[in-house]
Parts: sequence; C-alpha cells; structure tokens
Amino acid sequence: MGDRSGASGSRRRRTGSRPSSQGGSGPAAAAAEEEVRDVGAGGDAPAPEKDKDGDVDVGSGQWDLRCHRLQDSLFSSDSGFNNYRGILNWCVVMLVLSNARLFLENLIKYGILVDPIQVVSLFLKDPYSWPALCLVIVANVFAVAAFQVEKRLAVGALTEPAGLLLHVVNLATILCFPAAVALLLESITPVGSVLALMAYTILFLKLFSYRDVNLWCRQQRRARAKAKAAAAGKKANGGAAQCTVSYPDNLTYRDLYYFLFAPTLCYELNFPRSARIRKRFLLRRLLEMLFLTQLMVGLIQQWMVPTIQNSMKPFKDMDHSRIIERLLKLAVPNHLIWLIFFYWLFHSCLNAVAELMHFGDREFYRDWWNSESVTYFWQNWNIPVHKWCLRHFYKPMLRKGSSKWVARTGVFLASAFFHEIPLAWIVGRFFRGNYGNAAVWLTIIIGQPVAVLMYVHDYYVLNHEAPTAAA
Repeated sequence: MGDRSGASGSRRRRTGSRPSSQGGSGPAAAAAEEEVRDVGAGGDAPAPEKDKDGDVDVGSGQWDLRCHRLQDSLFSSDSGFNNYRGILNWCVVMLVLSNARLFLENLIKYGILVDPIQVVSLFLKDPYSWPALCLVIVANVFAVAAFQVEKRLAVGALTEPAGLLLHVVNLATILCFPAAVALLLESITPVGSVLALMAYTILFLKLFSYRDVNLWCRQQRRARAKAKAAAAGKKANGGAAQCTVSYPDNLTYRDLYYFLFAPTLCYELNFPRSARIRKRFLLRRLLEMLFLTQLMVGLIQQWMVPTIQNSMKPFKDMDHSRIIERLLKLAVPNHLIWLIFFYWLFHSCLNAVAELMHFGDREFYRDWWNSESVTYFWQNWNIPVHKWCLRHFYKPMLRKGSSKWVARTGVFLASAFFHEIPLAWIVGRFFRGNYGNAAVWLTIIIGQPVAVLMYVHDYYVLNHEAPTAAA
C-alpha cells in the first residue's frame, strides 16, 4: 500500500472536509460521486473506491479519469451511423440558394419574359385553323374501325386471319397518318404536332390491347365449347352477372370510350371501380394541375428559351467548350421542369381523371427515384406503359417459347431503344447501390438536355437557316 500511495499520492484529491459518521452527504461528496459515476458509464472503468472513512477516492485507480474508448468516426462505414438528415437539409438549402442566384441572374440579364399570350402561338399559327385538334378528332375513326372489326369477329362474320389483317392495317395507319400530316402540313405547329402524335401513340397502345383482350376472350370461349363445359360456364357467368361484364357483352361504344379515356393502356372487361368521387381530393388535383401548368410555362419562357437560343451559335460553330457550357446551364431548368411535369402528369392529371371516372387502380408510378439501374428506372417511372409491355409483349413471348432473358431484352428494346441502351448496360455492369442510383440521376439530368438541344438545333436548321439560304 505504501508504494501505491507513493505512486498516486500526487494525484490524490479529497472532496472537501471529512464528513461525519452519519454518511458523506455533503455537496462536494455528491459532486465527486457524480463525476466518478459519469467516468464509469463507458462500461469498462472500475467502480469507484472509498477510503476507510467512506469518502470517494477520485484518484484511486489508474483508469478512473479515462475519457477515450474504442470507436470509429461517424463518416466511417463501420460506425453504423446513418442519420444524415442535417446534411440533407444543408443540400436542400444550398440547392435553393444556388438556383435562386441563377434565377436572379436570369431576371437581371433578360428581364421578365413570361408571356401567357405567347403560349397560344405555340399551338396555333392561324386562329381560324386548328390542324392539331382536327387531327385528334379524326382519331375517332380508327377507334370506331377497331370496334366494328371486333363486333364482326364476335358474331363470326369475319375470320380470325381477316380480322388480324384489318387490325394490322388500322394500327399501322394510326402510326403513319399523323406523322405524315405533321410533316406535310405547314400550318401545324411543333407543339401541336407533339400533342397530336402523343394522342395517336396512346390510341395505338390502347387499341392493340383492346384487340388482344377480345382475342383472348374468343379463344377461351372456343376452349370451353370444345371441352363441353358450356353449362358450367353459364353457371359461373350467371352468378356474377349483376356486377361483371362477360364477352361479348363488353362490345359497346360506352365500354370502348370508357377505356379510351381511362388512365390506363391495358384493356379489361371489368376495371376496378372506386365507390364515390372524393370532392376535396379532386379539387386538390385540379388546383395542382392549374398551378403547375403556369409554373412550367413560366420556367420554360423565362429560363429555358433564352438558354436554347444562345446555344444555336455554339452548335453552328461547333465550339465544343461552349456547347458543354450551354448543356450544363440547360440541365438545371430542364431537370426541374421534368420533375414538375412528372408530378403534374402522373399524380395530378391521372388521379384527377381516375377520380372522375371512378377508376380504382391508381398505381401510375413506383419509387423510380431509388433506382440503382437504368432498367429499374424504366420499369417503375411509367407504370401504365410498363404494364402494357409486360402484358402484351413479355408474357406472349414467354408463351411462344422465348426465354425470360430474350423476352426481357425485347421489352426493354421496345420501350427504351432510342433512349439509353448502351448506358443501361454500363450502369448495370459497373455500378451498384448508391453509385448506381447516382448514375441514374446523372443520365436523367444530363441526357435530356442533350436530346432537347439536338432536336431544337435540327428544327432551327430546317425551318430557319434552310429558308434563308434558299432565299
């Protein structure tokens, strides 16, 4: 004990005067006990020792005052720490400030460019000529033609090969006719052409599904007849006659146009229906549509149009450094408008239409923002198209004997061939997890401005420089 006292005597501290035999309950003793208790909270410090009079001996033991323990830094992957909410908030603040500076710079340089009246000129060159709207109205001819073919197939007035030929001609005309009109008709505007072509593309996908489902119903009807199970089929249909529709009772104009206006590309005889229209929900979606439409128009006129106009000279001169600078400058407003457009279309518009039509399936998108590959992004950002590809492309290929890999590749080629095929392979091959997610975001942010600049450049060359050179 003498050696120990000598070694630690210089570090020994007493906590005030010695208390009475009633117990060391003085303030100094209590503070010392609390200090020792905190030191031992790490789990590996020895319990505090007391001398013969009951005082807490703070210096009795070489580890009593230890303040370090074995641990990793928070940013190390082995630390197990994952609460980065403050850093996320910091990123949001920096994003808002940086974009606010860009927006202020744009206002100082160009002034206020937002002009709602100018938007009308994007749809109409002549207020007395509405070619895009007329083109959309003509689309009813193709829908009625598909309906009449199905009616005759249902009663046996047409054979299946003849019906298939008529459907192929009808669907091919749907793809070629609007494109020819948009190219040959000078009075149609680019925006009007885009909207008309979108309407015809949607009509093509819907009528393709309409034809397939009715064909499957005829095949099932013939299979039941061959199996001599008509009685069982009638019993099953009779039990559900009050709430479901069976083939060919679905072949009505009411059923056809409900499908054409419903927010889906896949036809069914009996869609899931919601019980009522939620007025507050519908009002919120309509207000979102109105506000976001104005916001997108303002951002395009104020932010994107000047940048695109200033990009034409670098493209003409093939000034690569200036092209890259214009591309990066266009990336921010383009991506912001794309995100707003996604919410406007897939959440506000489609939910509003579904609410009005009592359409029950509201899965229009999934968590594409968590995509770790380009393939996952294409499968989850546009669920109506993904369901169509899965139902009318992927599964039929499997039924015909194709492997899953071939069918999956075919669906991907059909849905995204002109978008990012090589990039999808690179991201899926070399990036995983958070790095894959970052690569997907990079393709969305940078890839779209490249396409925008290329399309605008070609349109500018064809419609402005070519006429000037000819003159």
